[in-house]
Amino acid sequence: MPPSSIEEIRKNIRTKREDMSEKMFASGFGLIIIGSEILDGRVRDSHFANTRKLLAERNHSLTYAMTLVDEPRLITEKLKWAMSRREPFFCCGGIGATPDDYTRQCAAEAAGRPLVYHEEGVKILEQRFGKEATPARLKMVEFPESARLIPNPVNQVPGFSINNAYFLPGFPSMAEPMTAWVLDTYYERGEKTVTRTLILAGTRESEVIPMMNEFIPQHSKISLSSLPKFVEYGTEIHLGLTGDPRDVEEGIADLIKSVEAQGIKWEER
Repeated sequence: MPPSSIEEIRKNIRTKREDMSEKMFASGFGLIIIGSEILDGRVRDSHFANTRKLLAERNHSLTYAMTLVDEPRLITEKLKWAMSRREPFFCCGGIGATPDDYTRQCAAEAAGRPLVYHEEGVKILEQRFGKEATPARLKMVEFPESARLIPNPVNQVPGFSINNAYFLPGFPSMAEPMTAWVLDTYYERGEKTVTRTLILAGTRESEVIPMMNEFIPQHSKISLSSLPKFVEYGTEIHLGLTGDPRDVEEGIADLIKSVEAQGIKWEER
């Protein structure tokens, strides 16, 4: 049975403080968006664009992104998968206290931790709502045990983090500044990267696959992408190289040599 009074909630409070004085390095970030209303078209998503922008401003990349329906079994399954991976991830939506908010419970199950009332979170809500800090409202700070708070500058109702996971509200106006806070508080800025693109006119992807297969192991530090396009005069291939500026400089020189050796016309944009 859920607690029915503030006193019972206080008896059930458990918390653990962790020292996060040293910033961490991340090779990429994930994003999970929770919300049936996005998938059925009632709401237009902006979490993806906002998160990608905040990451790019700090020289970080987005490794994966997914949007999930409000289905507890599916949410738990994907959270377990994301928690098993090396990169940190953000999860937006479903951390409220209404019957269709499942993320807090799913996060606890995925992490193998009980749900408990967060001591500092309870104090924040009591200060924010006063006598209206009812047991139902305090459910909003019932988090997986040992969770850390993520401050909310909009309405003070915090998000939380466990392991490599950062859980934020479904409101983009709240999630965006909270994402920025997490990045600036816990993570070093990423290494500067550049992208250079060669456009191969009149070329089909099948013609350059052997060249790409040879190129990739020789330049493992940079990312090679191939984008075929249909244009007015036929086809063209956009070959993009992304990585450290010096590595990309070396890679683009080798790529140009290989392209010219095949007699393919190219230009760089």
